[in-house]
Amino acid sequence: MARYTGPVTKKARAFGDPIFGYDKSFERRKYPPGQHGLSKRRKARSDYALQLAEKQKAKYTYGILERQFRRIFHNATRRHGVTGEVLLQLLEARLDNTVFRLGIAPTRRGARQLVSHRHITVNGHVVNVPSYTLKPGDVVAVRSRSKGLDVITTHAGAKTSDVRRYPWLEWNPDKMEGIFLTFPQRDQIPEKINEQLIVELYSK
Repeated sequence: MARYTGPVTKKARAFGDPIFGYDKSFERRKYPPGQHGLSKRRKARSDYALQLAEKQKAKYTYGILERQFRRIFHNATRRHGVTGEVLLQLLEARLDNTVFRLGIAPTRRGARQLVSHRHITVNGHVVNVPSYTLKPGDVVAVRSRSKGLDVITTHAGAKTSDVRRYPWLEWNPDKMEGIFLTFPQRDQIPEKINEQLIVELYSK
């Protein structure tokens, strides 16, 4: 399935948030892209525009296209709990996102590539589907034959400090494996996404 491969800084500036990770170019120009920059007068956006922008922000953040995002939303509506929070929990439970959170890859794009190239296992079995949804207790690990790859050893060596920021995950740098302990609570997810606006958009 296709993924966005355009300029990441331009998208980050459009949303006013470094959604693809730290970006020096974004830090220098924290205003919307456009020929006239900050000098152009911008009209106040409608409620629909705000809702649509929030959905787009979530899609680009997690690297998901429209049809897949809509399917995840419908899955969230069928589960118990607040729909917006459940939506973010399902996004966080994706295998590629968890590989990124564990520090095995520096970006979600990189994590997606590791999964697709069969470098990651779940409960001892190779899984090459980035959208695979983890369940509490699942063990995510680097495949034995892949542990010596430079791209993995560079990032997965001693990332314990980063993983401590995500209490729903547990990481063992010696074994290069982590455990998806539970679905995260909303206040534990660091992404600046107003999920209620997404719910309102799809509820129309």
